[in-house]
Amino acid sequence: MSHHVKGRSRSQATFFPEVLDDFVSTENPVRVIDVFVDELDLIELGFKGVVPKETGRPNYHPAMLLKLYLYGYLNRIQSSRRLEREANRNIELMWLTERLAPDFKTIADFRKNNSEGIKQSCRTFIGLCRQLNMFSDAVVAIDGSKFNASNNKAKNYTPRKLETEMARVEKHIDRYLNQLDKVDMNEQDTDAAPIEEKIAWLKTRLTELRELKEKVEAHPDKQISTTDPDSRLMKAGMGVKVCYNIQSAVDCKYHLIVAHDVINTTDRNQLCRMGKQAQVALKNKDITVLADKGYFSGQDIVDAQDAGMTPLVSISDTSGNDKKGLLSKSLFQYDSEKDRYICPANQELTPRGTVTDKGLLYRNYCCSVKICRMCSLKPKCNKSPVPRKIKRWERADRIDMMTELLDSKPDSMITRKQTVEHPFGTIKLWMGATHLLTRGFKGVRIEMDLHILAYNMRRMISIFGVSRLIKALMAKSF
Repeated sequence: MSHHVKGRSRSQATFFPEVLDDFVSTENPVRVIDVFVDELDLIELGFKGVVPKETGRPNYHPAMLLKLYLYGYLNRIQSSRRLEREANRNIELMWLTERLAPDFKTIADFRKNNSEGIKQSCRTFIGLCRQLNMFSDAVVAIDGSKFNASNNKAKNYTPRKLETEMARVEKHIDRYLNQLDKVDMNEQDTDAAPIEEKIAWLKTRLTELRELKEKVEAHPDKQISTTDPDSRLMKAGMGVKVCYNIQSAVDCKYHLIVAHDVINTTDRNQLCRMGKQAQVALKNKDITVLADKGYFSGQDIVDAQDAGMTPLVSISDTSGNDKKGLLSKSLFQYDSEKDRYICPANQELTPRGTVTDKGLLYRNYCCSVKICRMCSLKPKCNKSPVPRKIKRWERADRIDMMTELLDSKPDSMITRKQTVEHPFGTIKLWMGATHLLTRGFKGVRIEMDLHILAYNMRRMISIFGVSRLIKALMAKSF
């Protein structure tokens, strides 16, 4: 006779009480969290509350709270309120916290008050990975990704947005004033008091908008976010959102995030800075750094080379000549031996003086007026009556060296894309369709430290397995 699998009776007593440790297998990732945190020197890392106070109510040990957060970020439970609920019903968390269940305020305050300790824990884990020879190739990919801030787009103000809002309010005031005039002329049998209240509120609102516009105009970025002041309106995907730009340097061999930072600007001029952070994390100056054209900046690339790294960055052509139907600068070939350019019409462009632009020294190259006017490609080359000029930066030879090296490694940009975009996708999947939970640079940096520590831990568990990684954690010095 067929039957279903039957469970145990809820009221069935056991002769020997079941031990909580029996419910957590030896290959459960929660055991890695437990060993890693227990091996940390929390006082040296900067955690608060490690030494209990002599008087007052006993506090929770920061090791337990750090374990709680690491478990949450590994299992898509980042909210302090959700962690509070899980601590009371999740067997793995009961095992990890030894049945302690702090309230959400205690959990949230731990994250807020231990920014330095959490940051150093993240760096410590990278140090462990380095000791395990995970970064032998010394090739990292750098990129940035926009994470939605805890600031609604409606609470972000720019001069154009304020002008539109002020015009809308003024239009409403005029409409209500017209209604009030009709009431005064007895054309409508309507009480004037509600209309006057609306006009008063709109005038107050208009005054607020004018004051806010003055603040926006005075702000260096020409925008203000009222909920999260550090967040900025930036291009994200196909639209514009209020967000932060999270920078990361990812190891190309095992896809571990070796360095990261939180900014509210574009990727430009971040190459050398992030590369230096990767050098410190890997304890190796001789690294190769891959980046897309958003990081292309001549001075930044030279600075990265001077710092000892080998940058490989896609070249960005920002002239816009292709869209205008004109010949782009890339079609003009530079002859380093004779210090000249050869144009598509096979004519020479020789040096003709220097010019300074944004603090950088450039040399101008052009051909004679007669040759330029007689050229058959003149309509496609330059619409101006004077010959076309090509500007060459005084240190462009360093960029040419990088370009030649990049051409010799055609798969570099494919490697970059496959490496650095995977961690961002994984972290955003863990976050779900939501924004960052914290606000301000300090809060967002703590949140990203936890996300990246959890991500790196998950990667190491996938590479080593739980048992092997635990042995490595216990054998290595932190």
